[in-house]
Amino acid sequence: MLDVVEVVRLALLEALILATPILGAGLIVGLIVSLFQAVTQIQEQTLSFVPKIIVMILVAIVLLSWITVRMTDFTIQMFTQF
Repeated sequence: MLDVVEVVRLALLEALILATPILGAGLIVGLIVSLFQAVTQIQEQTLSFVPKIIVMILVAIVLLSWITVRMTDFTIQMFTQF
């Protein structure tokens, strides 16, 4: 039987694995928009947020089946180990 600390550690690790592609896409788009703003000297604040939000939502939709499978496998693993 796993102790509570191990279960929390595994849950946080799984959350990190699931969030990494979405946050990575936001990071890449943010970098591209920042470079674009630096080159063109446009200082519009909403220009940096809107593309990041749109891309992160699209990546989450594309990866929804993978996220569901990972979460289902993790849940089954947690219930079968107790």
